[in-house]
Amino acid sequence: MQQARLNRLFGEDGHCLDVAIDHGVFNETAFLQGIEDLPKAVASIVSCRPDAIQLTPGAARHLQSIAGPNKPALVIRTDVANFYGSTLPSHLFDQLIHEPVIQAVRLDAACVVGNLVCNPGQPELYHQTVRNIAILRRECEQYGMPLMVEPLVMKTNSAKGGYGVDGDLHKILPLVRQAAELGADVIKADPCDDPEEFHLIVECASGVPVLPRGGGTADDKEVLRRTYQLMRQGARGLVYGRNIIQHPNPIGMTKALMAIVHEGATPEQAMTHIG
Repeated sequence: MQQARLNRLFGEDGHCLDVAIDHGVFNETAFLQGIEDLPKAVASIVSCRPDAIQLTPGAARHLQSIAGPNKPALVIRTDVANFYGSTLPSHLFDQLIHEPVIQAVRLDAACVVGNLVCNPGQPELYHQTVRNIAILRRECEQYGMPLMVEPLVMKTNSAKGGYGVDGDLHKILPLVRQAAELGADVIKADPCDDPEEFHLIVECASGVPVLPRGGGTADDKEVLRRTYQLMRQGARGLVYGRNIIQHPNPIGMTKALMAIVHEGATPEQAMTHIG
């Protein structure tokens, strides 16, 4: 059953664009930009027919209530975290939801996703996420559910407050390998500072499909240029959230990224979808 679900996630070409719309669960006001009206946001992305949409159990109904077979696969976010704010709280956590894989099965999901976090000076948080992945792996095996692991290498809060991703290749590589060794079926990885080195992350994943994550918003040309480079370096697709849902033209950006992921479009060709 794991392979059957993975077949729903990846297209015939083996590539996947997963649009992340799960940010509301993290209790950050800035993350709500573009998804204030969640049903409308989901419906607009569905109209572009990406391969998957990443949602929480409480939001999954906005996708799964749509009739017909031709809608994106569902990826379920399984954990709630509090380390994305501009000021870190005194206690950091990454908490699994109750019976995450059973909930995903009931919602007809194609995959579940959970964090594996390396936050400087926070070994307890790292330990908690390792434990979470171990729990998810056991449940995923039991129910035939693919597991996407999201290795997150964070910067110190003082260096960049809130969601500060560290693009240091030598920090990303061991965490990606750990995700593969813990049993990931898909890895949602940080892009490294130099996209031309991303093939080293793909190699380190040991055959597990790697989907780079988008991170914070950036200029359209930069997003498309970086995406094109990452795909040429062996990425099997993308998991992008804010660069789509917070874009002035989320439908156009989704179509542009789909063109790069599935058609091999250049950044210039993809840019025509945005206008």
